[in-house]
Amino acid sequence: MLEDTYGYTPVKKAFELMDVYGVGFDEERAARSKVRLLIIGMGGVAQSKYLPAISRLQVIWEPVEIVAFAEPREDQGKKIQQISGARWYRDYRKMLAEEDAHGVLVLSPDEWHPEHTIASLEAGRHVVVEKPICRSLAETEKMCRLADEKALTLMTVATMRYSAPYRRAKSLIANGPVSNPALYVGKFNLGYDYVDLLESGTIHLFDLTRYFMGDLSTVKAIGINKYQRNRRKYPFDNLVASFEFESGAVGALYSSSSALSFKPWVRVEVYGDRAWFSVEDQYELVLHDSEEGPTKLWRPVIPNTLLFDEEFGGFMGLLENFLQAIRGIEKPLVTGWDGYRALELSVACHLSLSRRDAVHLPLDPLSADKELLSWLHGAEG
Repeated sequence: MLEDTYGYTPVKKAFELMDVYGVGFDEERAARSKVRLLIIGMGGVAQSKYLPAISRLQVIWEPVEIVAFAEPREDQGKKIQQISGARWYRDYRKMLAEEDAHGVLVLSPDEWHPEHTIASLEAGRHVVVEKPICRSLAETEKMCRLADEKALTLMTVATMRYSAPYRRAKSLIANGPVSNPALYVGKFNLGYDYVDLLESGTIHLFDLTRYFMGDLSTVKAIGINKYQRNRRKYPFDNLVASFEFESGAVGALYSSSSALSFKPWVRVEVYGDRAWFSVEDQYELVLHDSEEGPTKLWRPVIPNTLLFDEEFGGFMGLLENFLQAIRGIEKPLVTGWDGYRALELSVACHLSLSRRDAVHLPLDPLSADKELLSWLHGAEG
């Protein structure tokens, strides 16, 4: 049911208020203080997800403005300047120094996340940084500690937390009937072999793992490079990991870059006491809570021509939560530290493969980074 979509109720607007497209005057939203945003990096995810999500928020009366953006490529810079009306900078430093804004969206390539995030925090701006938050535990820790020291909001991209089926599933754990779960199973299909399987794809599932089950104590992974197609010579194309959680629960995750990505790409199962649920991608939640009673199923209930990917996929929810955090009205649903812990699970899987043994958490950031680099460089050799 889309009533669970973060901060926005299209079902109510469509059927109760007879506002099918959600464009009617929203007095509560319109009265919010205006938030001015900067963007660093205007690649594919920025153009296909964030710009439409911000535009949609503006359409439903959210006071938010893209003031300026930094993008070194001239063709993309000119295009986005014309589309958005925001000022274009080649140099993000110049933009941070000259523009008056509350927050920054760091949407640049992974290797630039630490530099761009730290510079934005040092400039006194709240930050959302794309996933993975970073490729280094030590750098991520530095980013998170700086945000804490400056009392600034640092969020990372975990859009599935804001997607309706996962939000309802979380409530089944928080409020029953799947409270105090004992078993977790997760699956992620990447389906294309030019992207790093764990850091760029399965990171979504690592975040969901903690979102549903809490922190982990032990990770044991096994993997193979069965087809050896990855142009980056990634160490494996299929992986299975077993988990022990601090709560005493256990779990497993399997991930593949040789599968089909869209049929479907994510599945999560959580088992409690005489009740369990599954979430298939971001469109279906199934709850089994009785041997004799009916299975309960949640799916979108209005025609998909009235749904917006930026809304149902969680981008609008993430951005609205960020805006409300800047205003001091809400707490972030996903923090920089959540991004750190998701990355830690990715690193732990690599280290478990390298050591051929279980890895206990938490990891020491500096030594884990060093060991990870050695493992990945060995795989390239």
